[in-house]
Amino acid sequence: MDYQFFQLINSLAGHYKWLDCIGIFLASYSQYFLGAGVIVWMLAKDRLNFWKNFKITAYFFAVAVVSRFVLGEIIKRLVARPRPFELHQVTQLFDENLRTSFPSGHATFFFAFSTAVYLYNKKAGIVCYIVSFLMGLSRIYAGVHYPLDVLGGMALGILVGWGMYKLFFKKI
Repeated sequence: MDYQFFQLINSLAGHYKWLDCIGIFLASYSQYFLGAGVIVWMLAKDRLNFWKNFKITAYFFAVAVVSRFVLGEIIKRLVARPRPFELHQVTQLFDENLRTSFPSGHATFFFAFSTAVYLYNKKAGIVCYIVSFLMGLSRIYAGVHYPLDVLGGMALGILVGWGMYKLFFKKI
């Protein structure tokens, strides 16, 4: 079923240049704009509390880094799932390194980040979740992840984001 959903989404790639451009942008670059947007928003929103906002912003990124580069990497090494283009004929919109596929590192990072932002500010968090969801969907569209890779990254990111909030946020 995972592969069937992958085929359904990836079969749209390569037919419309404008859609491929959007897919490549979302899969490869949207995260930089999301991160930069949150940094600018947090540091500009209240100049009197600059250092507090700086610490909160650093916390958002720390949550994402721990989820992606610690827990996500451990799971990737344990599961060692190949990427779709390694096993199937797919429309791949850009080159991706051959590291394992599950969970999606992008989804893990940005759903942890979005959860941290959401628990701090609901409106900003919803915007982050929307961008993160589109980025995850575009990773499937671009042929570099299966849907379950993205869903696994989403679940891991949300869980770690929530857990770290409960453990650490009040100490900031």
